[in-house]
Amino acid sequence: MMSDSYRKIYDAVKTIPAGKVATYGLLAALLGVKGGGHAVGFAMAACKDETVPCHRVVDRLGGTKAAFDVYGVNVQRSLLEGEGVLFTPEGRVDLSRCLWQPETEGNE
Repeated sequence: MMSDSYRKIYDAVKTIPAGKVATYGLLAALLGVKGGGHAVGFAMAACKDETVPCHRVVDRLGGTKAAFDVYGVNVQRSLLEGEGVLFTPEGRVDLSRCLWQPETEGNE
């Protein structure tokens, strides 16, 4: 059975539009998740629902996670690039251009 906090996290992740990412900490702050970014990371690792775009959640520096690589090398990066997410020369998501801003999205 899924906890209410995980359900809340998954519902929020579903609202991240293609071409954008959120950080674990951003989601935690938006949702008031106890345990912060680490708790969001645990929720992402436990997610079995293919309708939740977990690949759109990255670390605070825009880093992807090797947890996706069980399916192949650089899977998370490939999924993000397929949605138009830009990466820096260092291999991190360009957060200055691709970070989801839920408080301003759709208000422009």
